[in-house]
Amino acid sequence: MEALTNFMDQKLGGPMTKLANQRHLRAIRDGMVATLPIIIVGSFFLIIGGNLPFPADWGIQIFLKENAANIVLPYRLSMGIMALYATFGIGFSLAESYDLDGLSGGILGTLAFLLTFTPVNVPATLNAGIAGWVLPMANLGGGGMFVAILTSMLAVEIFRFTDRSGIKISMPEQVPPSVARSFEALFPTTIVLILFGSITYWLGFNWHTFIAQLVSPLISAADSYASVMIQTFLNSFFWVFGIHGASIVGNIARPIWVVLLENNQIALEAGQALPAIAAEPFFQWFIYIGGSGATIGLALSMLIVGKSAFSKSLGKTVFVPALFNINEPLMFGTPVVMNPVLMIPFVVTPLVLGTIAWFATKWGFVNQVTQIAPWTLPGPIGAYMATGFDWRAAVLSVVLIIIATLMYLPFYKIYDNSLVAEEQGK
Repeated sequence: MEALTNFMDQKLGGPMTKLANQRHLRAIRDGMVATLPIIIVGSFFLIIGGNLPFPADWGIQIFLKENAANIVLPYRLSMGIMALYATFGIGFSLAESYDLDGLSGGILGTLAFLLTFTPVNVPATLNAGIAGWVLPMANLGGGGMFVAILTSMLAVEIFRFTDRSGIKISMPEQVPPSVARSFEALFPTTIVLILFGSITYWLGFNWHTFIAQLVSPLISAADSYASVMIQTFLNSFFWVFGIHGASIVGNIARPIWVVLLENNQIALEAGQALPAIAAEPFFQWFIYIGGSGATIGLALSMLIVGKSAFSKSLGKTVFVPALFNINEPLMFGTPVVMNPVLMIPFVVTPLVLGTIAWFATKWGFVNQVTQIAPWTLPGPIGAYMATGFDWRAAVLSVVLIIIATLMYLPFYKIYDNSLVAEEQGK
């Protein structure tokens, strides 16, 4: 155990921490996280628009169905174009990491992304009497996320190049900062406009088709049982050595999770079978109940079998945060990190929960996830909301919490006995 710990500290700890803090991955994380309020709130309008669990002959259900087109409009302009919002966030974060103006970076990133679209001039006869230029919306949402990430980063790198090379218009100190920043962004804006515009409109390069062909195998592979097990294991494995596994796995997987979630939402709106299982809410509500490692089971174990003064005191303190998926007090207070006894259930329990939840979803015992519920909700409530108000998901969450507790109990009892002996001076 000591040899493994030393190996993790010396060989993996440093590189994994650097990976989690790598500026481009951090920019992706910041940009995606900034869109979470839009995703959470916007997704509810898709459910309200005729997908609530009411009988079809109820007046409210009839009203919602008849007005679904208007009800889902907030969804279309929030979750439906979330790649556009994420692009600004990614560009902003990456620019600031280079000590550049974040606002200019966000705008340049958004500009580059929009230049991958070809507007269509729609005649009035085809557009309900409204003529004009329109943008195809399909790739403004999750479908365009990978293009959004690539183009926003390229735009900021161009911004950085012009800044470091001195290719910019520097204004006197008397000029207001906002005006000065606008002039400093003139050259990178010119380059972005000409470069991305030429690639899209003169070379006829279809960014979205090209990137979709590249990442489609990755998305398909991510939505598999094997992928769920690998992601779950890596999250727990890094955590037990004090490395924030959720940041590492989440930074890499979140763009794919968003695509999988939007694929489900598009299918739900169209009344089709949902294609994906392993979107982010699946992990949140069926695997990481109480936080990474399904530590709600550990918190309950402390209350059930804890005999040491330490357990009785800490158990009362950490249970409420764990109920709302905040487990840092457990991770470092118990501790779970570097604990040879508790690390076993911490790694194994999420794998068991993930297996049960995967096949329960695949076999149709519970609905697939279609929306992101606020992560601080208790497990059963979050599962109920994330699956489009499927009561079976709430029941499954309760069952998984019971299983997690049963798996932690014997290990925590061993650990607690050692604490009792220590307190008694034995």
